[in-house]
Amino acid sequence: MSVNPELRKLDIDIPSQPQSLLELSLLLAEDTINLQAASTLIEVDMALAAAVMKAVNSSLYGLKGRVQSVHQAITYLGMREVAAITFEMGLRAAFPPTPELDPIWRRAAWRGMLMGRLAQRLDLDGWAAHSAGLFEECGKAVLFKHAPDHYRAMLRAAPGDAELVMLEHTGFGVSHDALGAALCESWGLGAAAVSSVRHHVQAQATGQLPPLPAKRSICALSVLAHALETAPETLDAVSLSVAPQADLEPELVLRALRQVREQMEATAANSRQ
Repeated sequence: MSVNPELRKLDIDIPSQPQSLLELSLLLAEDTINLQAASTLIEVDMALAAAVMKAVNSSLYGLKGRVQSVHQAITYLGMREVAAITFEMGLRAAFPPTPELDPIWRRAAWRGMLMGRLAQRLDLDGWAAHSAGLFEECGKAVLFKHAPDHYRAMLRAAPGDAELVMLEHTGFGVSHDALGAALCESWGLGAAAVSSVRHHVQAQATGQLPPLPAKRSICALSVLAHALETAPETLDAVSLSVAPQADLEPELVLRALRQVREQMEATAANSRQ
């Protein structure tokens, strides 16, 4: 997909989607996913496959025993999570490695997994949720690559994302949420994921979801994940406010969120033993 012409005028480079991820996107769009074809596609790109295997065998997933192949990883984790790990590695590879971006990638992995698993429990689109969480802050990487010294100072100066987008608009004429949505769109992610990335800063700051009802549910999960990460004591209040806007039952949302959080915490605890 093409990038918004207005963003093109700003001369900020948005990385193109790697060919392997483009082909994987096409496989994921099929009604019945060919798991063997998907694993083969990932394994053909040796650098990508190595990065995926390293991530799968990390403490984040807490698997018992070492996974030896991408196909085995799909068997244990499922196609959605392995596809998300693959997209995460491809996204990270699109930007120069730097310490300033490491926290962004760590949050992306955690948030994507949380949103994807929460979506599954609520009968929502798990892939849309996982990819939205994964790409939520990718616009920051775009701006850091564009002007590392200038943007490093912005990251240090802003106490939160709401303040950061104001600095970004002043300095660059665009904010990371708009750039992130443009990258998502150019990489072929679905409309719900693109909308969540585009509106997540405002939604997290105000508790108000985007105006289009069909695209609200994934953004609601983003707000909940943000509350869990930054202010877990507010989860009840946030759920009561946000869930009805997405036609979700607050009690069901809270129950699902607690179950997923307990599952992820148990995995982390087991990996440390």
